[in-house]
Amino acid sequence: MRLVFAGTPAVAVPALDAIAASGHELAAVVTRPDAPAGRGRGLVRSPVGAWADERGIEVLTPARPREPEFQQRLREIAPDCAPVVAYGALVPIQALEIPRLGWVNLHFSLLPAWRGAAPVQHAVLHGDEVTGASVFQLEEGLDTGPVFGTLTDEIGPADTSGILLERLAHSGAQLLVAVLDALEAGTAVARPQPADGVTLAPKLTVEDGQVRWGDPAFGVDRRIRACTPAPGAWTTFRGDRVKLGPVSVVADGPELKPGELLAEKSRVLVGTATTPVRLGEVRAAGKKAMAASDWARGVRVATGESFA
Repeated sequence: MRLVFAGTPAVAVPALDAIAASGHELAAVVTRPDAPAGRGRGLVRSPVGAWADERGIEVLTPARPREPEFQQRLREIAPDCAPVVAYGALVPIQALEIPRLGWVNLHFSLLPAWRGAAPVQHAVLHGDEVTGASVFQLEEGLDTGPVFGTLTDEIGPADTSGILLERLAHSGAQLLVAVLDALEAGTAVARPQPADGVTLAPKLTVEDGQVRWGDPAFGVDRRIRACTPAPGAWTTFRGDRVKLGPVSVVADGPELKPGELLAEKSRVLVGTATTPVRLGEVRAAGKKAMAASDWARGVRVATGESFA
């Protein structure tokens, strides 16, 4: 089939690799416009755009997919289908109707759970034990279209959002190609999403990354892993913000108040509403990340000091 791929961040690149290795023709990619990045705030191509540039594939960067010029170019390319992975903009009905077989979206959740921009982060944050990926027919509603296929993946005790998303990006890429193959063969079947079990997954903010030491240890652990690597988990110490890497729950630790620090020789514990957690890495403002025990020795944590 002749395809136009829509996507923006690095998590979409495995799907591009899988499509390039398939028998389908990739005629162009659609991605978000170049955006300021880095210290110099120069304009930088998206990972999807850079991937296409390296291979001499046409790159379309409409500010909005409703632009008449973009839709006209899409008609000229005349794709059979438009696969989508984390494009980052809503596609209007006029554009959805241009490809013969429509647009099909790879979404990193088991729909109808976690519709929205941050499905993996919310699955981790809310304590889900299993997540997955779905390929569905894109329509005007937010991730509401009928589903062609799914896969599942267990959320492990050390999985951060970043680790889990990378894993799903690769397995989901194979699912997406399988659906494209089925669409070409005329064997694909899309089933409506159930009305029950709908949950929403808006993008996590910096405020979401603030650790709530009054939560149970399980919740503290999940929040930090959900916010790793972005937007980043943080707390405050002596009035300054410090970023935290993943922690581990200590089942038999000493009794500590929520946020209370205990710096031992080889570990640093923090109290929660239940059992303590053991800190992993800590990064103070303007400094590199370091092991929690090294950080505690450097700042000389005193008895009774706490994170806030």
